[in-house]
Amino acid sequence: MTTVIDGKAVAASVIETVKSATRALEAEAGVRAGLAVVIVGDDPASHAYVSAKSKMAKECGFLSVQHTLPTETTQEELAALVGELNADPSIHGILVQLPLPKHLHSESIIQSILPEKDVDGLHIVNAGKVATGDLEGGLVSCTPAGAMVFVRRTHGEDLSGLNAVVIGRSNLFGKPMSALLLAANATVTTAHSRTRDLPAVCRKADILVAAVGRPEMVKADWVKPGAMVIDVGINRVPAPERGEGKTKLVGDVAFDECAEVASVITPVPGGVGPMTIAMLMANTIIAAHRKAGRKPPKF
Repeated sequence: MTTVIDGKAVAASVIETVKSATRALEAEAGVRAGLAVVIVGDDPASHAYVSAKSKMAKECGFLSVQHTLPTETTQEELAALVGELNADPSIHGILVQLPLPKHLHSESIIQSILPEKDVDGLHIVNAGKVATGDLEGGLVSCTPAGAMVFVRRTHGEDLSGLNAVVIGRSNLFGKPMSALLLAANATVTTAHSRTRDLPAVCRKADILVAAVGRPEMVKADWVKPGAMVIDVGINRVPAPERGEGKTKLVGDVAFDECAEVASVITPVPGGVGPMTIAMLMANTIIAAHRKAGRKPPKF
């Protein structure tokens, strides 16, 4: 029987750990974790994400601060706000919602966040720590961190002897995911659109992670029987069976056919997606513990 991972249930268990760690930090060290979220402009999808993040932060017991700035905000004004949040001792995590309006340079803003407050894990210092295997000192990008929770709950902490293939080499996901698997002693192949005979490469994987943004690209004959398949893709495709003009969300993996071959698989939606906000909360409480000189919880 194939196990279909319930991302919502795993995310809920992560949030429970965050809540208890938040209560303990406040009770024992008098420190309340603080998360500041900054949004510029009026993109509806971004506002939906930000309100979900702010709501979850409050639910976790954090000091939750939201800065909503107008579209015409200048680079200097946004940089000044980040500077203020960097200097604010009550804020342990800073998140600037992307994408920013086109006239703003997002990379310089992200790199201006203090690495120890960069709960999105996008600062070059945090990326470098993940790349060099320093997982105790940095903050890990939320989506690969969430995918690794699934891996650890299936295979344990030590992946010695297991082959992992990550399809995708983005800085946001593919590269950090490969680095995390490598740090856990897996033998890792980072594959991509230029990889020769990609299906044959994938068939060697005990852990196959798809993050390419191509709807249902990974077919059943790409999957080694009994492998774990993690689908990070989110693609909106036409769904005429639901009615004219209707669409549905699918991943990068042809779920129904791959579920026949894999031993463990994540669905889309409801797999990796719910973990992203959960790991953002986890990073915030980790940052707060480190700032207080205490050992952070494990996720």
